[in-house]
Amino acid sequence: MFTPSRLLIAATAVALLAGCASQNPYDNQPPSSNKTAKYGGLGALAGAAAGALINHDNRGKGALIGAAVAGAAGAGYGYYADKQEAELRQSMQGTGVEVQRQGDQIKLIMPGNITFATDSAEIVSNFYAPLNNLGTSFKQFNQNSIEIVGFTDSTGSRQHNMDLSQRRAQSVANYLTAQGVDGTRLSTRGAGPDQPIASNATADGRAQNRRVEVNLRPLPAQPPQQ
Repeated sequence: MFTPSRLLIAATAVALLAGCASQNPYDNQPPSSNKTAKYGGLGALAGAAAGALINHDNRGKGALIGAAVAGAAGAGYGYYADKQEAELRQSMQGTGVEVQRQGDQIKLIMPGNITFATDSAEIVSNFYAPLNNLGTSFKQFNQNSIEIVGFTDSTGSRQHNMDLSQRRAQSVANYLTAQGVDGTRLSTRGAGPDQPIASNATADGRAQNRRVEVNLRPLPAQPPQQ
């Protein structure tokens, strides 16, 4: 039976450890680090203790229920991003698209040799398959925003490159919305020759700089309904 004293003790136990469990699991961590299990585990311990207190007649059952609920809550967005990252890595295998994890953010880097022809914003045919896979993933995992950024090398005028990179980013966004991805989650930006990842002094370096990046981040928190 749930007596007031048991409920109070259980609530206190969860509240004390919830602060630890609800910390961002990826603050200031390198891409290879994963704290989801750590914080989810702390939350699970809190939940187990609370569950055992609530269900005095069957402490084992109460502990299991409490651990499951609090553990999932403690893992939070980190657990969600782990699942999405794994799915993206699998679906992008062999496509030339690189998947990176940077804290709570997932970044997809699409090199110029699979995306657009030189000085064009028309999607090339071998780019359709990766984009179709992305569209499927973005519809399945719909709890993050999608920023699409176009880049160019330094050849040509800066204004031309800024315009071209914006048109390329918009082409990717248009294709994804045509595949059923919610357009309200999408934003586009043209970075032109800014933020090169290789030297523009060589042909290989310029090819690396001609790219499209897709950044996935948690959706901003919604204000409570009045």
